[in-house]
Amino acid sequence: MDERTALRMLAADLPDAGDDAAVVDGLVVTTDMLHEVTDFPTGTTRYTAGWRAVGASLSDVAAMGATATCAVAVYAAPELDETDLADFLDGAQDVCDAVSAEYVGGDLDTHQEFTTATTAIGRTDDPVLRSGARPGDLLCVTGELGRSAAAVRLFESGDTERANDLFQFTPRVHAGVELREFATSMMDSSDGLARSVHQLAEASNCGFDLDWDALPVHDAVRGVATDDADRRELSTYFGEDFELVFTVPEAELDAARDAVDLPLTVVGRATDGSDVVADGDSVPDRGYTHGGD
Repeated sequence: MDERTALRMLAADLPDAGDDAAVVDGLVVTTDMLHEVTDFPTGTTRYTAGWRAVGASLSDVAAMGATATCAVAVYAAPELDETDLADFLDGAQDVCDAVSAEYVGGDLDTHQEFTTATTAIGRTDDPVLRSGARPGDLLCVTGELGRSAAAVRLFESGDTERANDLFQFTPRVHAGVELREFATSMMDSSDGLARSVHQLAEASNCGFDLDWDALPVHDAVRGVATDDADRRELSTYFGEDFELVFTVPEAELDAARDAVDLPLTVVGRATDGSDVVADGDSVPDRGYTHGGD
């Protein structure tokens, strides 16, 4: 099974699962696991690994519209090298500092492959779920798309300094808190824009009509993409961007933009039915998935 099939199998026994994080009595909890072979290309520094691993969990907190409180991590590697461990800790602490959270520790172990598991905790009494989109709502994204895909291409070409910089994304915790007042549904784009929109459509029982030309593509993508089709692949299907994908009533768009201190781009609109299309063509439900596509 791939990750999504396994999650569907577990859904009957975990009725409260299905959003980016669990919310219990105002406490937001999420956890992630990353591995060297699948998640950290050759050339990824331990600082970047610490930042990115903890940042991935903080992004889930952001997607619920919650404030971030703290994070912990499990660090496992073939040997516990002092420099590597210190660099990982620095990255974990710095990404927490970037969103006004605190890194409070974790666990250490030896393992045949560098592996980290992270947990982030936040708070909100009014979470934004994936299930609130309604026909007519505008579909929006924060920031730009394709950052991580471009980083992977740069790792492959040997430009590891630029690649590490791109891999150190800022979780959109502050934007998520501000959007909580306006967003009808929200999640992060860790699985890619296309898959995220399909997940919102499924949870909200609606469809979406996207505008390809409206997508905010990161400048780094233009530098590594071979043509327009490749640029769309990297910005739409690759995933791991950790931007927020959300819906908002059209009448609330200007207020949402005024509240959030980063670009918000309208990329489509929620529709009746269940189809996800762009410029009249069906958008494949394809993106990043642990364990296969």
